[in-house]
Amino acid sequence: MRRNGTAARLLAGLILMGAFAPGAALGQQATPPQPAAGRAVGLAASLATANARIAVWDIPDIDLLPDDEEGRLVRYGRSVLEASARHIGPHAADPAQRFAGNNLACANCHLDAGRKKFGLPLVAAAADYPRYSTRSGAMADLADRIDSCMMRSMNGRAMPREARPMRALLAYLTLLSSALPKDAQIEGAGAGAIPPLERPTDPARGAVVYAHTCVACHRAGGEGLRRNEADASFGYGVPPLWGPDSFNDGAGMNRLVTIANFVHDNMPNGVSWVMPVLAPEDAWDVAAYVASQTRPHRDGLDRDFPDLLDKPVDTPYGPYADGFSQAQHKYGPFGPIRAEIARLKADRGRVPNPNVR
Repeated sequence: MRRNGTAARLLAGLILMGAFAPGAALGQQATPPQPAAGRAVGLAASLATANARIAVWDIPDIDLLPDDEEGRLVRYGRSVLEASARHIGPHAADPAQRFAGNNLACANCHLDAGRKKFGLPLVAAAADYPRYSTRSGAMADLADRIDSCMMRSMNGRAMPREARPMRALLAYLTLLSSALPKDAQIEGAGAGAIPPLERPTDPARGAVVYAHTCVACHRAGGEGLRRNEADASFGYGVPPLWGPDSFNDGAGMNRLVTIANFVHDNMPNGVSWVMPVLAPEDAWDVAAYVASQTRPHRDGLDRDFPDLLDKPVDTPYGPYADGFSQAQHKYGPFGPIRAEIARLKADRGRVPNPNVR
């Protein structure tokens, strides 16, 4: 997404107000004042050179934004991300704004409002787009990416570009990325990378791990804990991991590699990648237990990934180009699948998805 004049003005306002003061970001030093001309470009250039990894995150303090329309839009975007059910859920006060099909919040997966390392952070989201989507086989901008989450993780429908919640999310994510150069690679992106297993993951063993570690919060039926039993729009204090109000089977969190790494680096709640509680083997198996449960189904998954060689090895639905079973794609081991995909890429370059017309 191109940074427009609004984003540049907002960034300039932040600097003038001292929003990049010590403590405003996650462990960085204050940014020295700069001349007004080219401030946004100069700030990005001072933080990193092209293709360098960004080891520290310079994140503006949203609460120090001006009390104007732009500042209010960014703060509303943060609220939409943290309290999604209240604003865009199936029980939101305004029926026209009911875009989500469940009562989850974006922040249930993108922890600390998208600012936690290895908690699926959103710090570089606006710097990453537009980009080619292997899932759709087309270029996607940041709004497209948000809508993908809306239709999969939130089990709902796409939001119009002009809808205020969409504009607010875009404003918030653009601000989070405002100090990063285009296509920046940040440390702490994604959900981590624990060692892979050489055996299939074991849902039965994972059930034991779940009973010992997860059941106190996520409950025996994986239903989580509502904030208000009488009003679903308040969302969840602890999100459901499966069942009718969870993410659907086309969501990224329904892929084993994502779940296992996320659990290892962030669960039980409050854990970080610095001092994990679960051993990698336990994280893999409890992820398999969660993935084995029933959740909403998304139609048309067989048309994902027009080039089947772009399909992640842990995609739990076909078709596949590599000859391995759906069970192995769902539960592993993934090493043999990766090796075969690499061979096919070298041999054939691409394998068209027969379901894409």
